[in-house]
Amino acid sequence: MEHEVYVPFPVETVRQALAEPERVARCIPGCQLDADADPGTPGGRLRLRIGSSTITYRGTLTVTVRGADTVLVEASGMESRGDGSAELSLTVRLAAGPDDSATTVLSCAGTVTSTGRLAEATEQAAESAGRRVLDRFAANLAADLTDTPPDTQDSGAPATAALFDTEVPPPSLDPLTDADDQDGTPPAEAAHARRTMIGRSAEEVDHAPPRGRYAPVPAPQSATTSATLRWAAPAAALALASAVVVGRVLRRRR
Repeated sequence: MEHEVYVPFPVETVRQALAEPERVARCIPGCQLDADADPGTPGGRLRLRIGSSTITYRGTLTVTVRGADTVLVEASGMESRGDGSAELSLTVRLAAGPDDSATTVLSCAGTVTSTGRLAEATEQAAESAGRRVLDRFAANLAADLTDTPPDTQDSGAPATAALFDTEVPPPSLDPLTDADDQDGTPPAEAAHARRTMIGRSAEEVDHAPPRGRYAPVPAPQSATTSATLRWAAPAAALALASAVVVGRVLRRRR
């Protein structure tokens, strides 16, 4: 099988990346590496989809650099469920892109010797699965190189070193710190809460009613009370006027 894939990085960067067996294995789609694998010979599980079925292998991988533009990748494994086996020999040749020196063309040519379920697959299904794996490998390799800082792509230093060198400020113990503005000026509610809590005991603070936007909404006044007051005032005035008139009449009769 022969297939070409493209990686948007210079040839030298891609060649050094392919010289690292662990990185190569990490970029293979469906590969899960063992934590206790020997350095330089990564091992683990590989889930390979062929047609409508999936085969899981346990095996190892080796990488050999040949000259400035050729890398040999060899892998072998056994089926996790079954007696089948598979062996891969893949030759990868690197060349600069025709119109862009920042792009590398990987020309892949390989052979697979297998028994078991992989051997039962049709030639078309096997070639389709192989091209799909190579396409996804190139995409994963490009993503892996993108995540690597530029000053460590050629030196081989781990990309996570800069992460652990970054100082992380200790968390604040002030419960109102998160409410502060970005310029360090606390909002009015937070400042008022700080001033209110000063000099008060913990029990008073715990039982104090909330203020600001967290204060409870007062219950609406009853419409019945308003209606009663609205009709009671005229009635009282009428009763008072009647009492005055009756009093005058009684005085005149006397």
